[in-house]
Amino acid sequence: MTLLTLENLTKSYGAIAVTNDLSLSVRQGELVGILGPNGAGKTTLFNLITGTVRPSKGRISFDGRDVTALDADRRCHLGIARSFQVPHPFVGMTVFENILVGATFGRGRAAPQARALEVMELTGMGPRANQLAGALSLLDRKRLELARALAADPKLLLLDEIAGGLTDSECGALLDMIRGVHAQGVTIIWIEHVVHALMEVAKRLVVVDFGRLVTQGDPARVMASPEVKAIYMGEDALG
Repeated sequence: MTLLTLENLTKSYGAIAVTNDLSLSVRQGELVGILGPNGAGKTTLFNLITGTVRPSKGRISFDGRDVTALDADRRCHLGIARSFQVPHPFVGMTVFENILVGATFGRGRAAPQARALEVMELTGMGPRANQLAGALSLLDRKRLELARALAADPKLLLLDEIAGGLTDSECGALLDMIRGVHAQGVTIIWIEHVVHALMEVAKRLVVVDFGRLVTQGDPARVMASPEVKAIYMGEDALG
């Protein structure tokens, strides 16, 4: 079953098209990785999917419904949640309170406190429950960013460069958490510059450049393609 469909999606700022006639479908239960150089339009794509930015043209369908004109809060209630590249916790609140915010304003859980506790267990944040978010390490801030999004009970979880800045061991711990989330049936789209992390978990890679979809498919095949080598290593890679 197709969960998300983007049709000819374009976002322009004046004469500059940040996302340019991009079409993509994501099936329920997939874990899709998105690669592309800086400025390729990846984060804008997430902003379009979540509703914080409106497309200049094109259509977005989620779970069989046209959501192109819906605001971000309505899309969250339908089951779209995201993390941000730079974590922005409520620093004066505890870890539990931060996660409770996501559980309270997400897909309408009847028992947000129970959901928050469940997510703390899944993400390993239980021992930090009463710690102020502002005092967390980078890894724990990333965990909290993931936990707060997950607490909203998403059908679709968007991860924006969540592995950036982590050591190899910290990245391994993060991958274990993402595998656990995916195993619960959550569909995931993950933007990441840490390519080896995506290669370990993604079943499909999508490469974008200058706002256009360049190629997609099996991760090993995509990374070996001349188009992707040209983007990351220069035009000589095509020779």
